[in-house]
Amino acid sequence: QVQLVESGGGLVQAGGSLRLSCAASGRTFRSYAMGWFRQAPGKEREFVAASWSGGSTYYADSVKGRFTISRDNAKNVVFLQMNSLKPEDTAVYYCAADPSAAYYEYEYKYWGQGTQVTVSS
Repeated sequence: QVQLVESGGGLVQAGGSLRLSCAASGRTFRSYAMGWFRQAPGKEREFVAASWSGGSTYYADSVKGRFTISRDNAKNVVFLQMNSLKPEDTAVYYCAADPSAAYYEYEYKYWGQGTQVTVSS
């Protein structure tokens, strides 16, 4: 069982930055695929970014060049650095983990509770 706890959300003005953190339990963190997803009010949850154990990273087109996913395997933490934030980035952001090379939402086995990010215009 893996438990995920997100932190770092908040209110920021457009153009600003936030860094989300996701702390994971478990001794095999380094072998897990880690992903970030988000859900805006009235919308489906969508993929944001993923980091695989081999070092590959993936981004949604909407955040490419603005967001960066990284991980500290020694501390069992994955980060999402969000720069040049836009009002349309407003959403609840979720951290997800899976022991395999997961990409799509349905592939992730473990989920955090989410952290709210609000970007004001």
